[in-house]
Amino acid sequence: MSGLLRARELTVADVSAVALERAARQVPHAERAELTPDAPLPFEDSSFDLVLCAEVLEHVRDVQLLLSETRRVLRPGGALAITTPAHGRADGLAILTRGFEQAFDPLSPHLRFLTRRSLRGLLEAMGFDVRIMRRSAGTLLALATR
Repeated sequence: MSGLLRARELTVADVSAVALERAARQVPHAERAELTPDAPLPFEDSSFDLVLCAEVLEHVRDVQLLLSETRRVLRPGGALAITTPAHGRADGLAILTRGFEQAFDPLSPHLRFLTRRSLRGLLEAMGFDVRIMRRSAGTLLALATR
């Protein structure tokens, strides 16, 4: 997804060295940063105009740390764009009728399941101003500003 962005400078960051190598092939001009899970981001305050977390939040153990660090590294007025799998009433019904273990794959790396309401509440609680919250084809898209 980073390859679709038009920017003077681009930094790709991930906890996976394999993902960073793949990114290096797709966007060779981008700087790369290997992240440590559950640790502060290795960037200066107010470093970025945009942070994109594409299919990330559902995998993160300490989402409060990630979002507070994201807010720290965004410039004032900077934007946070998020995509994550959307969950809602249909998932709730599946849990009620089949049980949690049958509704969700127990081998899934997803640690959390977000709805429009829970994602909005999370972002607002972390000090972001939610500008867009959209659900499309099983994905939530949020755009929030610092």
